[in-house]
Amino acid sequence: MAVTAVTGVGVLAGSTSATSESAARRLSIETASALDANLVSGGDVLLRVRARGGVGPDLRVRANGRDVTSRFTAQPDGSLLGLVTGLREGSNTVIARSGLALTMLSVTNRDRTGPVFSGPQQRPFFCETTAFGLEPAEQPDCAAPTTVAYRYRTTGGEFRPLADPADRPADLATATVDGRTVPYVIRLETGTINRAVYETAALYGADPSATAPGFEPGWNGKLVYTFGGGCNGGHHQGAVTGWVLNDLFLSRGYGVASSTLNVLDNNCGPVLSAETAMMVKERFAEVYGPIMHTIGWGGSGGGIQQYDIADAYPGILDGIVPGVSYPDPLTVTKSVTDCGLLNAFFAGQGASFTEEQRRAVSGYGSYSTCRSWEATFLNRSTPTGSCPPAIPVEARWDMTTNPRGVRCSAAEQWVNQLGRDPRTGFVRSVLDNTGVQYGLAALESGAISAEQFVALNAGVGGYNILGARVGHRTAADRRALAAAYRSDLLNTAGQGLRDTPIIDQRTYLDRAGQVADIHTAEMSFVMRERLRASNGTAANQVVIINAPSHQPQALAYELDAMDRWLTAIRADPSDRDRAAKVVANRPADLGDGCYLPSGERVREPLEHPGTGRCAQLYPLSTNPRVAAGEDLAMTRLACRLRPISFDDYPVRFTAAQRDQLRRAFPSGVCDYGRPGVEQTRPAGTWQRY
Repeated sequence: MAVTAVTGVGVLAGSTSATSESAARRLSIETASALDANLVSGGDVLLRVRARGGVGPDLRVRANGRDVTSRFTAQPDGSLLGLVTGLREGSNTVIARSGLALTMLSVTNRDRTGPVFSGPQQRPFFCETTAFGLEPAEQPDCAAPTTVAYRYRTTGGEFRPLADPADRPADLATATVDGRTVPYVIRLETGTINRAVYETAALYGADPSATAPGFEPGWNGKLVYTFGGGCNGGHHQGAVTGWVLNDLFLSRGYGVASSTLNVLDNNCGPVLSAETAMMVKERFAEVYGPIMHTIGWGGSGGGIQQYDIADAYPGILDGIVPGVSYPDPLTVTKSVTDCGLLNAFFAGQGASFTEEQRRAVSGYGSYSTCRSWEATFLNRSTPTGSCPPAIPVEARWDMTTNPRGVRCSAAEQWVNQLGRDPRTGFVRSVLDNTGVQYGLAALESGAISAEQFVALNAGVGGYNILGARVGHRTAADRRALAAAYRSDLLNTAGQGLRDTPIIDQRTYLDRAGQVADIHTAEMSFVMRERLRASNGTAANQVVIINAPSHQPQALAYELDAMDRWLTAIRADPSDRDRAAKVVANRPADLGDGCYLPSGERVREPLEHPGTGRCAQLYPLSTNPRVAAGEDLAMTRLACRLRPISFDDYPVRFTAAQRDQLRRAFPSGVCDYGRPGVEQTRPAGTWQRY
């Protein structure tokens, strides 16, 4: 498994250029759609030609020797913008000449079906284009012709089909963009990119021109990229995107884009999600024009993708608004699998534990959260328990009848990062609970007795490679641990997140009841601790907590605040680095806080567990690993061990209990004062697989 770290991408603010030495001060070509000239896909690229003092009438542009000058049109800033099509796969050369000045740009183009950097694609891969009204497609590419349709917003608040975008129905609403009132008509494009079905939407004024892309009259020049939740093993295209027909964005003039592989329940691989978002964003720019900035949006697994893409592949998203978020899939997996073990223990040997004792062991505000984790995601650790209907039963893995069949476990999406164990055929596992002292905080607080603590840790067990509970603890594959850190699959928050504006949108669901209550609020502060540990500060992260009833109000504010934040950063003429600009340009009204029942937004610093009005209204809890002694950053996939010292406990164990604990922890207990097993820094941003 070869991995190449690509440096210098993502710090280029959306464009790259190549200029010959003789003409360096006179003429340049830069990409205006792709993040880098080496990351182009689909056979076309939007280019901008600049010249000091303006581009002369004698300019000629050639792509692979072919004259493409006619594709370029003058822009208000004096540059020329043009969509160059017909690129061959691999290396291409674009040359611009004006008088004696000459400049050249080397463009590397990949096929529209991918991959660009994510590595080998899953096979088989089941197509679902017809779910979007596209033509049926075939494996393995699942490609279908692009369609364009139109929708209009009614005065009653609905999106309805519009056969002719020039029509003006009687119930047509209007939108206000930058002070201008425009008809609320949406151009909706649907197609396939990187084997995903993608959707883009924006206010429609006149047909975007493929030869002279530029701002639509109703488009504000900015993009919101939406991400969806869940977490599953892939092998299918997906039947939903992150949702693009969103009034919050479209009514304000934003373009909106998403794809099926940006929904974590279709694809739990952040690297593939990053690649797909990059390619879809490129397509949007080639239709509409250069994008001023892109805001990431979405909750739960959608928040995971934003955090992970911003850290490992900076530049795709300029600012992020993750909702009810988690740091990464691996951190979530610890909570899911720990809860599965606790549920099984309490259903059997630990049945005498009261509900409050179970809650104390779990660390959550309510033990219902552990039940919810099992009901929703525990089967994602099994080979076939979470297979979606899109994967035929006969194609699924069976140990006896179909050992080469599709495994649906979420870990299948991480195979290009973690590798596959040749002995078992399964993805190498980072799952580990060796040395974890479940219920340690509950013991220390007096919530459970010494006997209960011993019984819990002696009986909780672990999992085998099939995701089935076994009597012994689970040990991770050390090669997988090293790869998880190296690839940033365990998000350290020390790369691109260092200089990414973050508004962590935390709708408070800790006590919302089963299913919703998996979205516990401490996870916002897990990421905050990682930012501090890696960068010395978390000043670029704002956390705002609200009740579900105030979510619409909170989202509208956060969108506006993020736009103002990014606009101010873009306008900052200083020579300070990006991280300093991010902190310096945060809007004065934007900061940590919460929404009160009255709807008033209170600004006050938020910490875990916290004090003040927000902490009283929205109390913060922990989770099973933190309740077992791990610090809030939760960066250890597998802890290093130390011998049991009975002097460390606030209780006295009997001789028999000591023997039981020694048998439960034959190699020792977790030493959270040291880094985890194989824990190291990531190998860099923009890694290729």
